[in-house]
Amino acid sequence: MKSCKKLLAVIDMQEDFIGGALGTAEAKSVLPRVRERIARARREGYSVAFTRDTHGQDYLSTREGKNLPVPHCIAGTAGWQLAEGLAEEGDAIFDKPTFGSAALAEYAAAEGFGKIELVGVCTDICVISNALLLKAYLPEAEISVRADCCAGVTPESHARALGAMAACQVEILR
Repeated sequence: MKSCKKLLAVIDMQEDFIGGALGTAEAKSVLPRVRERIARARREGYSVAFTRDTHGQDYLSTREGKNLPVPHCIAGTAGWQLAEGLAEEGDAIFDKPTFGSAALAEYAAAEGFGKIELVGVCTDICVISNALLLKAYLPEAEISVRADCCAGVTPESHARALGAMAACQVEILR
């Protein structure tokens, strides 16, 4: 029987993706909705977990840095921090050096979450990567993405990623 434990996974809502090195107007525009969703999820009994894109000072020499030569989310910098007021004491936070967090998926599986909703940025890179990892680790869990609480690199790539996730049986909430 499927567990009724619920998790809201907040993906990479960090300063560098909102108004910093890789910030976009779309990411800025979803921040208030993400704040509202987190507050509502807490009231509804969800656990809340966060991922943080995390790179070192050697970022430009990494495979990702060679493909995206914009230093961002360097551990310990202001741009690496989660947007102010999102996380609370006791929330799980997973630092990840790549797009998807195996640690988040392992945590979700170990805790037995039966319903997992994702919000955050970037829909077309890190949100989709984490949704598919969660699907792989918890094939019987209800995995969903709240479209209006996500932003892609572009509106077009956001829409393509939502379509790809829907094809992989991730429910798209609108």
